Amino acid sequence: MSEEQAIFRCFASGSSGNCYYLGTRTRGILIDAGISARAIQKNLREMGLDFQNIMGVLVTHDHADHIRAVGTLGEKVHIPIYTTRLIHEGIDRNYGVQEKLRTSRRYIEKGVPFELFGMDITTFGISHDSTECVGYVIDVQGQRFMIATDCGEPNHDLEAFLQTANHIVLEANHDEMMLLNGPYPTYLKERILSPRGHQSNDTCATLLKSNYHDGMRNIFLCHLSKENNDPEIALNIVVDQLESVGIMQGRDVFVRALDRTTPSPVYELNDEIITQD
Repeated sequence: MSEEQAIFRCFASGSSGNCYYLGTRTRGILIDAGISARAIQKNLREMGLDFQNIMGVLVTHDHADHIRAVGTLGEKVHIPIYTTRLIHEGIDRNYGVQEKLRTSRRYIEKGVPFELFGMDITTFGISHDSTECVGYVIDVQGQRFMIATDCGEPNHDLEAFLQTANHIVLEANHDEMMLLNGPYPTYLKERILSPRGHQSNDTCATLLKSNYHDGMRNIFLCHLSKENNDPEIALNIVVDQLESVGIMQGRDVFVRALDRTTPSPVYELNDEIITQD
C-alpha cells in the first residue's frame, strides 16, 4: 500500500463533537476540531501520526461542537486554523474556546480555491444558523472529497459539488417523525426543521439520489442526532432511495452512517467502492 494513498477517518460526528482526518498516511488535515486535543492526538497516534503530521485545520462554522479544540491546536500546537473572516469572528466570540486564536489564524474566502500541501480546496456556503457556515471540496491524490456537516436548506453549490465528488460526507441529522414526536421543546424542533437548521434523512437521501453520477463512490452520513435519529434508520432511508432508481449499495456506491463518538476505520479513497467496513 502506497503511503501516498488518500485516506479518510472520522474521529467523531455529532452534537457532542465533530472532527475528521483527510490526507495520506504521512500527512493531512483536520476538518473541524470539536473534540478535545487529547482525543484528537490519541486518534492520530492510532494511525501512526501525530500533531506534526497535521498541516492545518479547516473549520466549517463557529458552533462549539466543531471548534472546541481549535485554540489549543492553533496556539499551543501551532497548527494553522483556516476559515472565513466571519467564522473567525464567531470563534473569537465563542466562550467555549479558551485559547483565542492569534498567530495561527488563516483567512480564506468562499468560492476562492486555495492550495494546501498538495490539496486543492474550494469553500462553499451552507445555510445554517451560525455566524457563517461552509462546506469544503478537496482534491487529494486524484480523488475529489466533499464535506457538508450542518445543512439547513440545500443550495445550488451543494448540489453542484455533489455532482462532481467521488467521496462525500453529508449530514443526515434526524428522522422527521422521531424529531416531531420526541422530547425536544417546540422552539428547538422548529430551529432544527428551519431552512437554517439541520438536514433530515429524507432530504439527504433525495439530494444524493438527484445528484448521483457514475464517479460517486463512497457516502458517509454524518452529524446524526442521538435523540432524533438512529444509524440503521438513516442508512436504510438513504440506501432505499438510491436503490429505488437502480443505484445499488455495494455495487454502485458504499453508504455508511458515521458513529457519533466512536472513531471510524481508516478508509482508503480511490476509484473503487469500499467493500469492507
